[in-house]
Amino acid sequence: MLYYLFDYLESNYQFPGATLFKYISFRASMTIMISLLIGAIFGRRLINLLKKMQVKEQSRVLGLPGEDSKQGTPTMGGLIIIGSIVIPTLLFARLDNVYVILLLISTLWLGFIGFLDDYTKLVKKKRSWLVGDRGIKGQYKIFGQVGLGLIVGLVLYFNENVKVRQYYNPATQEYNISVPVDGYQERYKDVKSNAVNVPFFKNNELDYGKIIPFLPKSLTWVLYVMVAIFIITFVSNGANITDGVDGLAAGTSVIIAVTLAIFAYVSGNAIFSKYLGIMYIPNSGELVIFCSALMGACIGFLWYNSYPAQVFMGDTGSLSLGGIIAVLALSVRKELLIPLMCGIFLAENLSVIIQVSYFKYTKKRFGEGKRVFLMAPLHHHFQKKGYHEAKIVTRFWVVGVILAVLTLVMLKLR
Repeated sequence: MLYYLFDYLESNYQFPGATLFKYISFRASMTIMISLLIGAIFGRRLINLLKKMQVKEQSRVLGLPGEDSKQGTPTMGGLIIIGSIVIPTLLFARLDNVYVILLLISTLWLGFIGFLDDYTKLVKKKRSWLVGDRGIKGQYKIFGQVGLGLIVGLVLYFNENVKVRQYYNPATQEYNISVPVDGYQERYKDVKSNAVNVPFFKNNELDYGKIIPFLPKSLTWVLYVMVAIFIITFVSNGANITDGVDGLAAGTSVIIAVTLAIFAYVSGNAIFSKYLGIMYIPNSGELVIFCSALMGACIGFLWYNSYPAQVFMGDTGSLSLGGIIAVLALSVRKELLIPLMCGIFLAENLSVIIQVSYFKYTKKRFGEGKRVFLMAPLHHHFQKKGYHEAKIVTRFWVVGVILAVLTLVMLKLR
């Protein structure tokens, strides 16, 4: 909103300093500051309100150290994160940008599903066709995630404002998305394309239309939408599972948000994308504003969520964070780097899948279920081994930083 206000003031009245709002770097800096302030100022008030409403954690007895101290801690703190993302984005981002609109919808969509899950689990506590013993029944949460994936996939595939830039390569006399730096010409065109950035492929690109050779081009959108649904569902559930110890999900999300902000800035800048020889995505630079809001929101939440936590984010926050990260990756066409970039989420998700699958297999074959890990998800395994949760979180963050650096390095692997 402020972007349009200061654009009007600069155009009509030459208002001093109004041109600053044209720069993404300035608006991103302001977004982080406002997001942090919202979390710091209103976070404490929300925590007090949650305490007053008796919206408190009711942990299952798992035999973990420090488990008793967490009983009664306010949850649904994800409302702090959502507010700290949405408000600064509305203030500083261009609201006519298709990527920004899509991310705002994703945030509120999954935030609502998570809120409904937390509310029915902690406040309503009444079984129905929608509600089970622990919140919304699993199939309905999956249905909500699939619905969002369907919307995101269709918009990113069919919307006319979602394009990539092709440059003319005089060596081949063809237009290519990514060509060597010395081959760039001023001639270019913005086109609809299914290409995504993937390491080790020619020009770091892979076209969805070529993944399945016998798939008709008219049905490529089906494959793309299925990929979008899978990624959004998997990553949002991964973030949800990761939110098991103080500060782990929020801190990991900050690291991923910084990585995605770099991708968005580089992919949305014609000069940097040319220099690095990567895909230029018109209008994607505006995603830096949203990434900045995500960073500020998670850091502000960590003020209250770091060990010992004063509030938990609940499904309200964790589902939103995972969904936002997935949609951001899809928007900057780096979704196939998610296994590396979101390696912490992947490891947590896989630990549960492996544990459950192996237990069922051994019980069926030998009559007694066996386990691979002491407990799943993975962070509970290390707790069972005697590591303090603050140390577990710190080391997971270090691994997250390493994975983020490797993901960025992948841009230049060909």
